[in-house]
Amino acid sequence: MPAKTKSSSTSKAKSKVHKVMKEYKSGSLKSGSSGAKVKSRKQAVAIGLSEARKAGAKIPKKKK
Repeated sequence: MPAKTKSSSTSKAKSKVHKVMKEYKSGSLKSGSSGAKVKSRKQAVAIGLSEARKAGAKIPKKKK
């Protein structure tokens, strides 16, 4: 099988989530307009994916 090539949306998402996780680990990640410090790892990932979507990455929404 030929190797899959990564799309630009995947790399956008990876870079956004990576940036957000670095902020989370350093303790400087803030949540929304309230400005409360993010304490949950899941919330940090959700913020990263949300930012990636806003930047144009095609990420499917979580199925319920």
